[in-house]
Amino acid sequence: MTTSDTDAYVTAELNRLRESIDNIDAAVVHMLAERFKATQQVGHLKAEHHLPPADPAREARQITRLRQLAESARLDPAFAEKLLNFIVAEVIRHHERIAEESATPDA
Repeated sequence: MTTSDTDAYVTAELNRLRESIDNIDAAVVHMLAERFKATQQVGHLKAEHHLPPADPAREARQITRLRQLAESARLDPAFAEKLLNFIVAEVIRHHERIAEESATPDA
């Protein structure tokens, strides 16, 4: 195999892998959008019933569950936990905003 054949192979393989990564990134974004649609509904339900924006017991269960899923998928459980913590912090922020908006009387 010549250098130019190797270069062509490497370029084609990089392109193939990058297309796969791009597809996965798109799927992740769509899955996160669906997750946030569901958590927005949870936020409205919590606000309507005056429940706190955060649920530490559920969050702890979710972290344990996600770490186990990560291990079985051969993904670093610490990374999975960091990702979930980031998402949960954003969800709580949304829930706090929803609660504030629902507590504000209409003008």
